[in-house]
Order: sequence, then structure tokens, then C-alpha cells
Amino acid sequence: MPGYRRILLKISGEALAGPLAFGLDQGHIRAMAGQVAEVARAGVQIGLVLGGGNIFRGVAAAATAMDRVTADHMGMLATVINALAFQDALEGLGIPTRVMTAIEMHQVAEPYIRRRAIRHLEKGRAVIFAAGTSNPYFSTDTAATLRGLEIHAEIIAKATSVDGVYDKDPKKHKDAVKYTEVSYTEVLSKALGVMDASAVAMCRDNRMPIMVFDLNNTGNIMRMAMGESIGTIIR
Repeated sequence: MPGYRRILLKISGEALAGPLAFGLDQGHIRAMAGQVAEVARAGVQIGLVLGGGNIFRGVAAAATAMDRVTADHMGMLATVINALAFQDALEGLGIPTRVMTAIEMHQVAEPYIRRRAIRHLEKGRAVIFAAGTSNPYFSTDTAATLRGLEIHAEIIAKATSVDGVYDKDPKKHKDAVKYTEVSYTEVLSKALGVMDASAVAMCRDNRMPIMVFDLNNTGNIMRMAMGESIGTIIR
């Protein structure tokens, strides 16, 4: 029995690159799509937001000489490329999928319309929200939170390369302690860095729980959707 009726899953662009330093790894994408497809077949309504860091990130070194607004718009377009790749993988597995973009590009995807997105979900379609919020200076974490709130998701699930939230970077500190549960206020006051502060604050203000879990552990997306206590819950 699913633990949630509707979820918003945030996956980083870097995850789509897999072992590659840049671009798209089709094998990795198909493996992730397979996990998402399993969740969709279980009857969970699923919306997705994919980052664009595997192609271009507005705050990366490559963008240092660029106007920030231009760089952020390039990053938004990178998320559209990722969304189309993930859509192709999901539909190859028999899951009807719609890409909805915050920046209108009718030949490529549907424009984001909240009520239409909810209707797609109700009909059992996976919906990938691309192009961020269409506004510069906002991350895909913030876009995921905004879309999650708009579609009335029950949880924001952030799939990362670590198995939860720690009091310090576990990749740099062997004595880092993992939280099973942590409050929004503690995440913000201790600058734990799991999500952008604006996204965490938005979740806090609207009482939207956040689950942070390890994407690299096969089956974790289904475990999260079933309501298992994996990773860290922020509430």
C-alpha cells in the first residue's frame, strides 16, 4: 500500500550523468526511470523536477563571466533537455508522461498550467516540470518546492548522492552524524545545505515535509513512496 497518494520527486542533473562528468548517461537514466515507473504502476501520482547541472549551471565556474540572468536561463533550458530524455525513458517503459515547461516552447512541450498538471496526474500520467520557475536567481530546489505545493503533493522527495542529512559533510568528515528527523529551523539555522534556504523556508511556511534519501541505492524511490523511513525527514 503506497505511503503517499501524490509526491514531487526532485532529482539532480548530475544524477542523470551517472559516471560521466558531463551530459547524459542513457543506462543510468533508464535505471532511474525504471524505479519511477515501478512507483507509478503502484498507483502513486508522481511529479518530477530534474536539475540541469549535468549540462549547465548558472552559478558554475563556466558562467562566471556571464550575466547571471543569461546564465540562469541557459540552466533552465538544460533542464528541458533532461526532462525530454527522462520522458523518453519513461514512455519506453509504458508510463504515459508529460513535460510541462515554465518557459513556453509549444513545439517541444506543454506550457505549465497548474490545473492541467493536476489533471494529468489524476489520469495516471507522470508529469515532469521543466525550465525551473522561468525566473532567474531561483534554483531547481525552489522550483520543486513551488510545483509540489501547487499540485498539492504530500511530500517533496529529494534524491541525492548521500543517504540523508548530516550535521556536516559526510564526504569530508568521518565523524559526521546523520539525522533521522530534523526540523526546518535547524536546517536553516545550522546551514546544513540539503536544499536552498528559500526552498526550506517555503516548505516550513506551508508545512510541506521533505524527505532526503540516497538515489544510488536501487529501490529507494519505491521505499520512499511506500512511506518507509529511509534517509532523513525534514518537518
